[in-house]
Amino acid sequence: MPQRLSCGNMKTRLPHIAMPALALLLCACEPTIANRGNILQPDKLAQVKAGKSTREEVVAALGTPTEVGTFDDKNWYYIGRQTEQYSFLDPEVLKQQAVQVRFNDDGVVAAVAFLDLSQARDIDPAAGETPTYGRSDTFIRQLLGDIARPTVPMSRSGNPGGQ
Repeated sequence: MPQRLSCGNMKTRLPHIAMPALALLLCACEPTIANRGNILQPDKLAQVKAGKSTREEVVAALGTPTEVGTFDDKNWYYIGRQTEQYSFLDPEVLKQQAVQVRFNDDGVVAAVAFLDLSQARDIDPAAGETPTYGRSDTFIRQLLGDIARPTVPMSRSGNPGGQ
């Protein structure tokens, strides 16, 4: 005779089912922390002194710059951002920083400045499509692939054209 489930029997099994499910739900709520770029530590930044530090000393203290000036290599930029994201939600910015280190003609630090990130702007990609060379296949041609393409017979020596 099959055993019937009673309320007492379910009460003893419920914690064994609920605990792993609860643990799984709690793990899913763990945020992902992403670090991009270089957020400088205040003690490292204090080692860089205007009028004294050279490029080599700046690299030793802060590491290589995130960006170097496009038209002038006398400007180095250290840019960093730390974000936190819960599963599929948009990331939230925890910290962000941009520091400019400017050098004089002799390669000595002329100034260190914190840049105001409120002036930063998102850059929209250019509309359109980059032209490429070659043929543009239709969906049907891509789907059929080599079926519609004529084949060239191979000779016994492996040369195309039967020669």
